[in-house]
Amino acid sequence: MIRLFSHYVPRNTLFIALFEALLLALSVYLAVYISAGGLHGDALSIRPEAALLFAGVMLAAMLFMGLYGQASVEGWTGVFFRLVAAFALGLSMLYGLHLAVDLSDWVAGPAPISAAIALAAISAERLVFSRWRQAAVLKPRVLVLGTGSRAAQVDRLLRASTAGTMPRIVGFVPFKESDHHVPSRYVLELADGESVVDLVDRYKINELVVGVRDRRAGGMPVDDLLACKLRGVKVTELSSFFERESGQIRLESLNASWLIFGEGFRQNWLRTVMKRSFDIAASLALLVVTLPVMLLTALAILLTMGSPIFYRQVRVGQGGRHFSIYKFRSMRNDAEANGAVWARSNDDRITPVGHVIRKLRIDELPQIINVLKGEMSFVGPRPERPEFVADLEEQIPFYDARHSIKPGITGWAQVRYPYGASIRDAQEKLQYDLYYVKNHTLFLDLAIMMQTVEVVLWRKGSR
Repeated sequence: MIRLFSHYVPRNTLFIALFEALLLALSVYLAVYISAGGLHGDALSIRPEAALLFAGVMLAAMLFMGLYGQASVEGWTGVFFRLVAAFALGLSMLYGLHLAVDLSDWVAGPAPISAAIALAAISAERLVFSRWRQAAVLKPRVLVLGTGSRAAQVDRLLRASTAGTMPRIVGFVPFKESDHHVPSRYVLELADGESVVDLVDRYKINELVVGVRDRRAGGMPVDDLLACKLRGVKVTELSSFFERESGQIRLESLNASWLIFGEGFRQNWLRTVMKRSFDIAASLALLVVTLPVMLLTALAILLTMGSPIFYRQVRVGQGGRHFSIYKFRSMRNDAEANGAVWARSNDDRITPVGHVIRKLRIDELPQIINVLKGEMSFVGPRPERPEFVADLEEQIPFYDARHSIKPGITGWAQVRYPYGASIRDAQEKLQYDLYYVKNHTLFLDLAIMMQTVEVVLWRKGSR
């Protein structure tokens, strides 16, 4: 993982994106070369900005299609179909730009040829990558100190992951732990006179993850850790390991001191001004783009369900303040006659039009009003209802930390976790929200917005 603008990005994802950007740019020059019949004529007259524009638009389309997200479990065939869809979307975006800005010098001819060349090259490159991404030689070798319940979370994370970017766990070293919570075949007992440094040398370890719960009274081998650090071996605290590898701050491994003394949670006037400017610009742009859809939705609701078109509901915002959120009405008027309840799968309170607008996330669009009023941000933790917040704060530690910033229309938890409708779901989503609260930057906001497009296009997690 590489920490880029406070956000962790897999090294291979970054490498692939840069390599594919180069392939996309070169495909433009090759297309012009083919169109001109060789090096004569206009073969070398293409402007660099045209190649950069083509590469940028196609990379954005590939990101929208989830090709730079978590490793796909669909196999290479699924990736290929996503590539085809991405290039079709990218060409549509280019021709849309052509309507606004004259790109006739190269869009009409070279762009389709460039797309065909790039599609073939990137498909071949992805095929090679799919065969090599699981190679052990490409993964850092990790040794976990501890075999208790905290250390066992590492084993569960790796078992649950379908990504090929996870490090290789060589083993777990017990320290004053009588019960092992990890598979016995992974436990590496220290022999008499043997130290952690010896294990690091023997197994060619690149990183040590400290998962020891009790670090007092000799519970942690400080001298060994220092010796490994001086030898260039990375030493990582368990909470930091989860933050890096899963994009979460795991509650089970979390210490309040790590939150207090660690990096992140930065708030200052410049960040506030930048985020507010970004919110206004993004909301106005979304309003312009989606206005026809919103008008058709309002008409459909009015004709099939009658008034009201909009639904207002009290939510908890920054600092615990209450505000009214705006949504298109997707449920019957008597949906909460018996009080507030969690939404559930196949909820019979949802109307036929409501099912459609929820699947496509259209019901969330009126929240643009909340963003423009300053009650919400474009990106942030989803605001919850006061009735649920009171229970969640009692049952889930650090839950109120998500109220330190403005809630958002979309967020890190929304693009990484399916729709939540229980205490357990709220706890899982909080772990993503804490990651966002700790690391939020304009770069992460842009990444979340692009992944939100993928979620909408592929209808992930809607209910």
